[in-house]
Amino acid sequence: MRIIVVGASGDIGRAVCAALSPRHDLIRVGRTSGDIRVDLTDRASVAAMYAQAGPVDAVISTAGDVHFAPLLEQSEATLGLGLHQKVMGQVSLVLAGLDHVTEGGSFTLTSGILDRDPIRSGVGAAMANGALGGFVTGAAIEMPRGLRINVVSPGLLDASAKRYGAWFPGHVPVSSLRVGLAYVKSVEGAGNGQVICVD
Repeated sequence: MRIIVVGASGDIGRAVCAALSPRHDLIRVGRTSGDIRVDLTDRASVAAMYAQAGPVDAVISTAGDVHFAPLLEQSEATLGLGLHQKVMGQVSLVLAGLDHVTEGGSFTLTSGILDRDPIRSGVGAAMANGALGGFVTGAAIEMPRGLRINVVSPGLLDASAKRYGAWFPGHVPVSSLRVGLAYVKSVEGAGNGQVICVD
């Protein structure tokens, strides 16, 4: 398959590429690096990415920013960052890609553990993750041409634990290998409308 991987240079993106690259042709996409550059918050940039990539069999997104801060320091604007960047950026990737993914292909988005196992200062991420799960389960029943859509919801990766582990007290890091395999399940499997949790 020809597969777009948005966010390929991040910890999750690298796990995805390691799991899929032996069998598939990957187009690595990022905001500042990769085979193609894209700004997910700009629909014209997303359309240009698809035009440059040409037809693909699957699209994976591991990208999206959220604002971490205590609830009492959050505002509509800071909470909206996650909705704009992480949620609507990935939603835009799907909407703009419906005519570019081959029949029977798939989209795989990325949420995270915080909507089901919250941490302090993580309300923005929890809200965005829950919204992505809702989008995927709702969109799955209306996908055209046999297309599928799923979202992978990983815990804190072992590759990320040194940088972010202090934010996740008591969380056991999950292996990057297991996270990569969750994306293999989404792309190569038959599931549709699934939230694939890796705890």
